Amino acid sequence: MPELPEVETVMRGMRAHLEGHTIVRADLRRPDLRWAMPPGLADRLRGAQVQDFRRRGKYILMRLDGGDSVLWHLGMSGRIHLTRLDAVEEVSVGPHEHVVIETEQGCRLGLVDPRRFGAVDLMPTAEEDRHRLLAGLGPEPLEAGFTTRCLQDAFAGRRTSLKAALLDQRIVAGLGNIYVCEALFRAGLSPERAAGTVSRPAIARLVTAIRAVLTEAIAAGGSSLRDYVQPDGELGYFQHNWRVYGREGEACPECPGKPGCEGVRRIVQSGRSTFFCPSRQA
Repeated sequence: MPELPEVETVMRGMRAHLEGHTIVRADLRRPDLRWAMPPGLADRLRGAQVQDFRRRGKYILMRLDGGDSVLWHLGMSGRIHLTRLDAVEEVSVGPHEHVVIETEQGCRLGLVDPRRFGAVDLMPTAEEDRHRLLAGLGPEPLEAGFTTRCLQDAFAGRRTSLKAALLDQRIVAGLGNIYVCEALFRAGLSPERAAGTVSRPAIARLVTAIRAVLTEAIAAGGSSLRDYVQPDGELGYFQHNWRVYGREGEACPECPGKPGCEGVRRIVQSGRSTFFCPSRQA
């Protein structure tokens, strides 16, 4: 599933192509994805002007004039394709393209979702943070509200593993498996450690590591895995900067040749692969 950097990259692409545009065509090619499409969505889209965009966790919010917001969630396999109509001779509806939007200014958006785990919804902009998918989300890790104190309070008394705690969207919004592994490695913290036992100085290192890895990943356009590509069709390339994720059996990049270091190890936590260096991450 696309994580925060990938979703941020897609949102920025949508903003660059669609902000200020007026929608002249909106086709919903099936009645549902993960959930039913909201009633009247196509009619609300046609003639609407796109005002701006916001990302919340792994969700994209497209705000329209008139006070409504369209929620986009890419799910496991969703992709947004953006095309300039004046740059191609012909555009045909692709396989698994379930939503198509065209603007007066000549931009085409297609939502492709082969496995249909994504979602599209409509809500009043003023009620975005009360939407059922957004209301319980924790702080944004790149915003000022994500602090050492904030994370320390969220971890207090928790016996769950540090990895599981960071994947809990109620604690931090938008983090997923890849970037949690990478941040824990940078902070030198074991993914198996109980969250409630982590000291304040260690949490401060973790906050810094989370911010750094996400910032770098966004700058790289995210990590391209399986279905994810940027809205213009380009691949992200942060996967080339992974230090531990997917590197089972390789030497630890921070302690090569260190006595007793066996390199990057893979374990399974809650059905997900975790990659870490037991020598570096205590």
